Amino acid sequence: MSRLVLLVNPNKVHPPIAPYALDVLTTALETAGFEVEVLDLTFHREDWKTSLSEYFAERSPMLVGVTVRNTDTVYAFEQRPFVGEHREIITEIRRLTDAPVVGGGIGFSTMPFALVEYFGIEYGVKGPGEKILCELASALAEGRDTAGVAGLIRNTERGAVRVPPAVLTVRRGEARGETRDEAPVVDATGRFEPRVWQVDRQSVYRRRSGERYRVDNLEYYRRGGLGSILTKNGCAYRCSHCVEPDAKGTRYGQREITAVVDEMEALAAQGILDQHTTDSEFNLSIAHAKALLREIVRRRHGDRGNSLNGLRLWVYCQPSPFDEEFADLLAEAGCRGVNVGSDHIRPDVLSGWKVTGKGSTYYTFADTERLVRLCRERGILTMVEALFGMPGETPETVKACVDAFMALDATVTGFSLGLRLFPYTPMGMELAEQCDGVRTVPGLQSNTASGPIVLKPLRRCASPAEYERQFMFDEQGNFRLVCYFSPGLLPDPARAADPGERWHGAVALLWELVDPAEHHRVMLPTVEGMSEHDNNYADNPFLTSLSGLGYTGAFWSHWRSREEILRRAREGSAALVPSGVLD
Repeated sequence: MSRLVLLVNPNKVHPPIAPYALDVLTTALETAGFEVEVLDLTFHREDWKTSLSEYFAERSPMLVGVTVRNTDTVYAFEQRPFVGEHREIITEIRRLTDAPVVGGGIGFSTMPFALVEYFGIEYGVKGPGEKILCELASALAEGRDTAGVAGLIRNTERGAVRVPPAVLTVRRGEARGETRDEAPVVDATGRFEPRVWQVDRQSVYRRRSGERYRVDNLEYYRRGGLGSILTKNGCAYRCSHCVEPDAKGTRYGQREITAVVDEMEALAAQGILDQHTTDSEFNLSIAHAKALLREIVRRRHGDRGNSLNGLRLWVYCQPSPFDEEFADLLAEAGCRGVNVGSDHIRPDVLSGWKVTGKGSTYYTFADTERLVRLCRERGILTMVEALFGMPGETPETVKACVDAFMALDATVTGFSLGLRLFPYTPMGMELAEQCDGVRTVPGLQSNTASGPIVLKPLRRCASPAEYERQFMFDEQGNFRLVCYFSPGLLPDPARAADPGERWHGAVALLWELVDPAEHHRVMLPTVEGMSEHDNNYADNPFLTSLSGLGYTGAFWSHWRSREEILRRAREGSAALVPSGVLD
């Protein structure tokens, strides 16, 4: 039997983002003795059917894996789904091969049971996939029943069901040698599990460039301006709007320091000098982050010819923990920019929203002020982001936050409005409980809703798939992406019960609160026809202009030069600018 596994990237959004997960999976499968190939459709947006037909005319894989990075743009004012395009691609794959298909990826993991059924595929994986995919491939190659593959989601006659992982389902009493009967650690959906057991923490993930049927990391860098690096999986925090603790796991799966830095060194040697962390947040589990930075510094100082001396590091962080030692290490390791998700300033708004696993808030606005100051003193750029529209938001809280954020004088300040809801975020689950299948909740909104949005909690649904579907589809199966905006942002809060209500007035308020003289350093939400500005990532004209003109680094680092960059792009300038960022 063939031992070839094909991994497919169906993401057609530009600027392109390298499918890092496929490098991780390729490494694991090759180590397990399988032949692996990658079919990347990102650079075949128009001829993807031809790419598929040509591949399957020559090859017969035993298993096809499809990664879903995003289900949609996650942008409350656009509400553009991607899974319809993905299903079209998967349907074509199934027409061309009899090999079973398994889905995975961070977007897939937000609603895995619903997507297994929607795509009509045999299998799915929630969370990190390297261990589960290798075990699935081994079971298929050896003719074993896949019902024994721990953590695997299987499409059965009863719908999508998950094989409970034995490592988590041992009853607590048994683990201590006791006999009393206690509840299992996990439920059928795998909600909020510690997924460390799913992560390969020892390997140096193999990152390649210019090889056929592999992820071409250098091509992605040339067209998107960034490489990706993962230092740990999971998040131990429980912020109410975030999918990652559920999708990636509630404990940190920290990778070996030398394995991560070896990988960074290999990427830099290929010419991929701008590298961005893909952790949920780089500074959470800060001792591990500091140890990694020290290893980068050690190699940079120990060998002037080391490729890491050209490294330009970009990181996601929370406002705390972030001390002087950490800032010094970032600077020494070549960090060029920190993107901090501060989100708000008001304790009454943040309370119960940005929280630890135990439900307590873990930073104040003073922490954000300190982070920006420490970075500025060391020549590190900063982007500070605020998110408006959570429960309790009013025009007064918006103004207070805008005034405070603008006073920070960060390199760039980003303001977003509205929240895309997902099934297993604490907020999504809470709003489903409030609806209880019989009423709507003011603030629930969808651009395509044809009636009041009434969510059912998981306990009232016949299956996890039914529960998950309602956050993406209406009762007729049409796309209806569920979002939330605070009713307090409407002139008449009673209108917030209308699912088709538009919060355009709140967008106009944000624009009014920012001095036009400061617009060059601020990202503001937009609605169609309101402004030429657009801060959504998918197919953004500014971002595609950046790559076309040869810019590298985090896109926000070039925001202050946005008008000049767009002008040059319109003029069709073919001259490349030097790689780098703002002075």
